[in-house]
Amino acid sequence: MAEGVIDSIWSTVGGVLSAHGPAAPAAAASYTPGDFSVHFFLQLAVILLACRVVGWAGKKFLGQPQVVGEMIAGVILGPSLLGLLFPGLQGAIFPKETRSVLYAGSQLGVGLYMFLVGTTLQLDKFKSKAKSAMSVSFAGIAAPFLIAFLITPFLLGVPGLFAKDISPANATLFMGACIALTAFPMLARIINERGLADTSLGTLSLTAGAFDDAVSWCVLAVVLATFGGGPGVAVLAIGGGLAYAAFIVLFGQRLLAPLGRAVERAGEMSVTVLAITLMLFCMSAFLMDAVGIHAIFGGFILGVVMPRGLFAEQLKKKIEPLAVVLLLPMFFTYSGLNTRLDMVNSPMLLLIALGILAASILAKGGACYLAARIAGEDNRTALGIGALMNSRGLMELIIINIGLQKGIIGPTLFSMLVLMAIVTTMMAGPLFELVYGRDARASGELGAIDGGLAAEPA
Repeated sequence: MAEGVIDSIWSTVGGVLSAHGPAAPAAAASYTPGDFSVHFFLQLAVILLACRVVGWAGKKFLGQPQVVGEMIAGVILGPSLLGLLFPGLQGAIFPKETRSVLYAGSQLGVGLYMFLVGTTLQLDKFKSKAKSAMSVSFAGIAAPFLIAFLITPFLLGVPGLFAKDISPANATLFMGACIALTAFPMLARIINERGLADTSLGTLSLTAGAFDDAVSWCVLAVVLATFGGGPGVAVLAIGGGLAYAAFIVLFGQRLLAPLGRAVERAGEMSVTVLAITLMLFCMSAFLMDAVGIHAIFGGFILGVVMPRGLFAEQLKKKIEPLAVVLLLPMFFTYSGLNTRLDMVNSPMLLLIALGILAASILAKGGACYLAARIAGEDNRTALGIGALMNSRGLMELIIINIGLQKGIIGPTLFSMLVLMAIVTTMMAGPLFELVYGRDARASGELGAIDGGLAAEPA
């Protein structure tokens, strides 16, 4: 019965879409703008439905925030599940010829998201805990890169995991960045949700996570600058990126201050100020893309120096709903369309995937735990820090998508790293409750979990 209904739906969808694009595989040039439009709106509807439903189920039954459900929904819509069970339906909704449009929308979504993340960084809070967090941060960087140094030579020997012409140094740096990453936005969401925002443990974890993220992104920038482009491209990317970052850090706050004052005087953000802000975001993203780094770097760095106070509040109010609810799910789906878990189709590849997962958990969580113990933290607190620092989330997906887009890694390794990102993100909150939160709430050190926050993306 169910199969008959599905077949009927597929026939209807296929009939509509066949009138807007060639029935057989064809070049993108065979599609007219109207054909792309028909597919695009259908894709958005399906993406929003899947993300809402899976996000609700993840919160209801697994206690996971919305963003985790959306990560899983992206994989469900791809070839790993929908394409495996109903390849005709999946191909009709997401034909390869239309994915360039989905890619552009996904980059806008993740770029705006990282821009907003930049506007929320509280640098003063990080400075207050910078010294005590350095040991945890250093361990959370050194151990993953050591693990990457040990496992990458073996991974390079497996066909299809890395690009054929990649150097061992670049492959090692990329793997190190992937393992060392702590998803700062996800970490901040978990800390707020679990009532840790004003605690020493929460501040220390946030500070160490921020340092680790910064190092991972710098390493990725170096890999992007030096991979496959020759010395001229590397000089342009590294020099251009450093010049842009230096200019923004030295002059950004001063140049952007009038925008903040205009919002304070009016009591709200006008359409003109919003348009100027979005124009600056687009130019920053363009510059970083043009020099050979990536658009998200431009948006994030610009966000860090944007005016705070009412300006940041109004900007978040106006941009976040559209970016998070509509555009960011496109990024998860585009990632899911590139995720082929069926490519991990041999005992050796499955062992490699599990090995990468285990190595990532032990290198990050284990090293941060040991560093916290050495720094004088008690066992329960050190375990809590290790659990929190192991969350990777959206940031991991961004890095590996860049790696796939730039040809650094192949689809098989990409799928393994997607699996690692989802598992480590899902385990962070529950593991923290197991090793720290449950006892702390029983003793009155922490209050109840703020369940409302879990419903919002991180």
